[in-house]
Amino acid sequence: MTTPDDFLFDEFSFGDYRFSADKSRIDIAAVHAFLDKESYWAKGIPYETVQRAVEGAICIGIYDAAGRLAGFGRMITDRATFAYLADIFVMRADRGKGLSKELMKTFCALADTFQLRRFLLTTQDAHDLYRQSGFELFPYPERLMSRPGMVYQQA
Repeated sequence: MTTPDDFLFDEFSFGDYRFSADKSRIDIAAVHAFLDKESYWAKGIPYETVQRAVEGAICIGIYDAAGRLAGFGRMITDRATFAYLADIFVMRADRGKGLSKELMKTFCALADTFQLRRFLLTTQDAHDLYRQSGFELFPYPERLMSRPGMVYQQA
């Protein structure tokens, strides 16, 4: 019988960067700082919420040669039928090096390994990036529904 982590990878190199699914390497403070201060989707998010989100998801960290967090992403999944991609980002200083494309390639490979039936994400401004990974507008938007939840935006 396989275990939940059998489908994950330890880490790999991409240029001068390392990609890792090892959660113990994730600098939660750096992830929180980006989400809280620089993202449009999670401004004001509490540190503890980021910590719980990391604990409950498959996470991939991107690290520079010095071990500093250069990028991050989370996949929330049952590893069988469904996944939702969240909190995908690359730090400003590390952009333009193909890191986001490689991150998407890695998450899509995991989704394929899990043989998911549905793989979703939402975006306000990165449609072109996600299209390059095979994502498209939802064919039946009238079927999608959401329930309002926490709003983190600070006043």
